Parts: sequence; structure tokens; C-alpha cells
Amino acid sequence: MDRFKAMQTFVQIADQGSLTRAAEALGNSLPAVVRALAALEAHLGVRLFHRTTRRLSLTEEGRHYLPSAREVLLAADAADLALKAEAREPAGQLTITAPVLFGHMYVAPAITRFMQRHDKVRCTVLLHDRTVNLLEEGIDVGIRISPLADSSLVAQTLGTIRRVVAVSPGYLARHGTPRHPRDLQGAPCVRGRVDAPPQWVFHERGKTISVTPSCRLEFNHLAPAIEACAAGMGFGTFFSYQVLPHVAQGRLKLVLEDFEPPPRPVSVIYPNARLLPARTRAFIDWMKTEFSGLRM
Repeated sequence: MDRFKAMQTFVQIADQGSLTRAAEALGNSLPAVVRALAALEAHLGVRLFHRTTRRLSLTEEGRHYLPSAREVLLAADAADLALKAEAREPAGQLTITAPVLFGHMYVAPAITRFMQRHDKVRCTVLLHDRTVNLLEEGIDVGIRISPLADSSLVAQTLGTIRRVVAVSPGYLARHGTPRHPRDLQGAPCVRGRVDAPPQWVFHERGKTISVTPSCRLEFNHLAPAIEACAAGMGFGTFFSYQVLPHVAQGRLKLVLEDFEPPPRPVSVIYPNARLLPARTRAFIDWMKTEFSGLRM
């Protein structure tokens, strides 16, 4: 038995004073209304109506039950209306993840502007440099710098970033500018990840070139590695967004740009769901606008 529909049937019968009129009001057949009432009475273990061939009236139990049934139906209607309003207007909790540095530099300011526009949204931002499983960790939206491998997610590309090689102008003044990736073989380098592979990969006319610089200094965070490169400790390979501010200030220069690997997509990713909450749809659209034409 569908208790909610049975309650609706009971209230309509009480309001209409007739099984036939209740059936018409509900858009159901008369036998369906009779069955729903009988099922509700069997569930409750009491009769709700006195029924004769000429008259239908509430029993004492029915009169006690009617206000409670109305309250349940009104509460359900109120819940439906609230949820439909939320579906139209962004509201509620939104959890977002992004890489640490990219999130700090670009995503967090965009989220702040989004929150200023939508004052009914609450937001939690998780910055991680690991690959986060959105479904397992209960996250609504992620910003990812890599192709999407998980087919249970949807990815919309926001833009692209490059993998670049950076070095200080002072280092180049002392040692010269490399013209080919082979010039980096054995050259001093700085790493921003202790688990980074020793080989650096470049592309030349459709072919892959791997070289192995000599790592003199490595960190488990990017910021000090970038500072060490700017201080002249050697070459470093980074994502373009990580070093472009330093390039603009003249503290770093990019080299071997003609040999860079293909750019990586920056994507907004989210679970493959047909009906996304308004807050999630609004945030995805916001990020597409914020990062429109991103090329770094």
C-alpha cells in the first residue's frame, strides 16, 4: 500500500463527502478509490467511514485521524515547494575540490565571487594535489588539470595549461640558453615533488624526447622549488600558471617552448546526473564564464 496516496484518498473522500466525487477529484477510478480506502483501514485496524447506500460519514476514529492526515499532506506539499524553489534558485551546501596552488591562485577567487552573487549557497573548498574520488568522498564538483579517466563523471573543459621549463635570467647569463632538450641532459634542476620521475619529456615533430637532468634540490611543495629556481639553482619543470607571475616580474624565464608536450585540459568535473541541483549547475556555468578562453 502507498500510505501517502491512501491518505490523499481518505482526505478527498472526507472533503467531497462521496467516493465517486473523490475519484473524480483525484483522477482515479471508483474501484481504485475503494481499494485505497480499504487498504488504509486495514493498515490502521479501524473503520474511518460509516458507509450506507445513501450516506457516507466519518467514524469517531476518522474524525481523529483527519487533522493528522491533513497535516502530513500539507507538510509534504511544503517540502515539495521548498525543494522546487531550491531547484530554481541556487541554495544549499556545495563541496568543491581543486589542486592546491591552482585552487589558491584561481579557483578560490572565482568561488568567492560566486558566493557573493548567490547568498543562499554554503560552500566547502578542499584543496588537494591528489586525485580525489568525487563519488566516494561526497564532493559535488572538482577542478582537474588532466584528461578525465573516470567514465562515471562528466568533464567540461575550461581551458588549457602548458608544462613549461623555467630558469632564472641570472643562470642563463652565466651558462647560456639551452636550444634543444638534449642540452638539459645532466644539467642542474630543482624538483617540486620528491616522487617526480627523473626523466623530463619533450616533443619534437611528433616524437617524444626524454632527458634526465641532475637533481640538486627537491622539495615536497612547489612554492619553495619555484623560489629556488628563481634564485639560480637550476632548471625546473612546472605548469605554466605556477610560474607566470614570476615570469611577468622578470624573476624567471621560459625556455624550450617549441618542445613542450601538448597542453593539458583544465576541466570542471561532476557526477553524471541528469538532474543536478541548481547550485551545482549555477557553479559549473559560473566557472565556464570565469575561465572562458583560458590559455596559459
